Amino acid sequence: MTNLANKPPIGLKKSKPKKNPKYLNKIRSMPCCICRKFNEPQLSATTAHHPIHDRYSARKRSDDTAIPLCDGHHQGLWDQSKVAIHKQPLEWERLYGKDYKYSAASID
Repeated sequence: MTNLANKPPIGLKKSKPKKNPKYLNKIRSMPCCICRKFNEPQLSATTAHHPIHDRYSARKRSDDTAIPLCDGHHQGLWDQSKVAIHKQPLEWERLYGKDYKYSAASID
């Protein structure tokens, strides 16, 4: 019988994505990819954001897909002058597009 759902056998969990602290540190040393692309001033430190758009589970994506976002574009805790993805994900997507599309660009 074929596994049409592409799920592991019952009782077995999928393996968690590997952590990559070296990559996350590199991401945190970069400028915010949104501020840079849209010529906005970066007013806060860069954090590593794991993409959330089109993620249909509670499991976060691999560290290797993280993108550099300033606090204003990420959590909006200290810099509230921008649209924060975790506060307004639909508005953020309307303005800047899907967050996972910036993953490959952050390495360049």
